Amino acid sequence: MHMRPLPRILPMRERAGVIREILEERLHTVLPEAMRESGLDMWIILCQEDDLDPIFKTLIPMDTWCPILQMLIFHDRGDEIEKINLSMTNTGDLYEKPWQGRNHEEQWPLLAQIVQERNPQRIGINTGAVQWAAGGLTQNLHRHLVEALPPEFAARLESAEPLVTRWAATLSEREVALYEHVAAVAHALLADCYSPATVVPGLTTTDDLEWHYWQRAADLGLEVAFKPFFDLVRSPAAREQFGPEDNAIRPGDVIHSDVGIRYLGLNSDHQQLAYVLRPGETDAPAGLKALLAHAHRLQDIFMDEFEAGLSGNQLLARILGRAKDTDIPGPRVYSHSLGHFLHQPGPLIGLPWEQECCPGRGDVILQPSNSFTMELCVSGPVPEWEADNVTLSVEEDVVFTTDGCRPIDGRQTEFALI
Repeated sequence: MHMRPLPRILPMRERAGVIREILEERLHTVLPEAMRESGLDMWIILCQEDDLDPIFKTLIPMDTWCPILQMLIFHDRGDEIEKINLSMTNTGDLYEKPWQGRNHEEQWPLLAQIVQERNPQRIGINTGAVQWAAGGLTQNLHRHLVEALPPEFAARLESAEPLVTRWAATLSEREVALYEHVAAVAHALLADCYSPATVVPGLTTTDDLEWHYWQRAADLGLEVAFKPFFDLVRSPAAREQFGPEDNAIRPGDVIHSDVGIRYLGLNSDHQQLAYVLRPGETDAPAGLKALLAHAHRLQDIFMDEFEAGLSGNQLLARILGRAKDTDIPGPRVYSHSLGHFLHQPGPLIGLPWEQECCPGRGDVILQPSNSFTMELCVSGPVPEWEADNVTLSVEEDVVFTTDGCRPIDGRQTEFALI
């Protein structure tokens, strides 16, 4: 890995404009498909200002305030999806806004009137059981909704989980292109951590790297997608010499990362590897390089097996079956959907502790325009370390389109050298 120049990061005003344009595109392209596939006539999202439904956040502009009670109503009129904002939140011309009041008690009767006038047969609400992002409706607001609606309409309420899954997991064409920029920023930020300017062998610790990554992201105006994580893959002899609690980065160590950012409404999630050269070395030991090559072969199999209509469990079986047939040592796959959320609704392809079947989330079907973490590991011998079983874990972000599955911004092909 070589140092990568940091791409230009958009200032807040430009970010808000991009996010609004993307939302408008998604409301006109992704939303109709998602609603009609789910068979719902109406979708109601309710939340309150300090407890926003995670899906609600994907349906509003970046530069808006969400006071008191939030109500979004989507109704399939056949020729188009009617989009109604029944709150004080300013959504511009993205939604119809029939209420201009300030007393939130007025919202419930108006909501009931809107429902009655449209007479939907199936009304989706966010009470999912499998995909976590589909469960944002609180018990309190569910009670208010049931009390506000005439009984015949309250009886038509059902989980919008299939709709939520499709909406959240599907990227628009522009988002797929934009993701390349997001992933490039994330890769450059990680490359900065694997630099001699950042790591001083014998002094720098993995804790130092975690805070360096977090601070660098904050200085650039970026959120981290989760707490940054760095650890060491070390030879048995070095582990015995320095003890299991030692986290100082030393010559001969492999540095492993698990880091990501949230930028322009999209998340990254990467695990890459660096090797700290011993005196006189110019490259990582051959055994480590061979193990990394096995990880690359497993990545190739992972991407090659993607096919629309397969479940996460079917993908897992196909990937691991081919890996074992080609003698990849100790393959494990634990890939999750990625995009608007870090662990996004969509097919789950294994878990670190479950390599056969993940009921529920593993049964979700793969669709084009889904993105994933290509998260996996291999385990095998490293003769130079006199080690029979060393695990190397890698993770890159990929997107699946009608053209197949590919890395969003390339992938690590060799150890970063420090």
